[in-house]
Amino acid sequence: MEWVDDAIVLGARHFGEGKLVAEVFARDHGRYGGVVHAGRKSQPILQAGNVVHAGWKARLSEQLGFFSPLELAEPHATRLLDDPIALAGLSSAVTLVRAALPERQAYPQLYDAFMVLIEAMPQNDVWPALYARFELGLLSAIGYGIDLTRCAVTGETENLAWVSPRTGRAATYDAGLPHADVLLRLPRFLIDPEAQLKSGDVADAFALAGYFLERRLFDQRGENMPEARAQLIQRLGFAGRL
Repeated sequence: MEWVDDAIVLGARHFGEGKLVAEVFARDHGRYGGVVHAGRKSQPILQAGNVVHAGWKARLSEQLGFFSPLELAEPHATRLLDDPIALAGLSSAVTLVRAALPERQAYPQLYDAFMVLIEAMPQNDVWPALYARFELGLLSAIGYGIDLTRCAVTGETENLAWVSPRTGRAATYDAGLPHADVLLRLPRFLIDPEAQLKSGDVADAFALAGYFLERRLFDQRGENMPEARAQLIQRLGFAGRL
């Protein structure tokens, strides 16, 4: 059993003497672990967020297996070392992928969205909004997506401004206004890529995605939301970027 694929490093841990178990998110194979010899050359490669060209091999498919080769393609983590907020964003995204995705199941569209997010992280005015979209894309990929295409009350596709926390369906501004105290705000940029970001839009997007991540994913598992996500929101808030 073997495959070769492009992958995003999710992390690594020690595994006996002179070895590591690396975890990657491969485009066409999903989240995989494998043994790597822990030489000095391998340590920088295995920084979470780096992109690698990976080969995975095992005698039987259910075995842990090992990576050979594991070659650095893009050192994204290294490029963000001087930007603690971007590093926090990368850490949060990696943590969500590790926590949410089942092992050995491919999510090529989510992989591509993750790559877009990582490549945008040097652009401070761009990536927080992309991050929020990535979270909603992750929910959709694992079957917990919300419907932002039309109003659940009127069927209209314009002027959508709210999301029901109960159904995950959108509502127009007028239809939802009488219930605004219990509805979640829907920032325009989440449904219109050309929409201009307004103050508070990123915060609303984080609140929207976070609500459904918590209720539909982590609560169902009896788990808490990853602390890395809370730390990211805190850092963005202190920097005035929400």
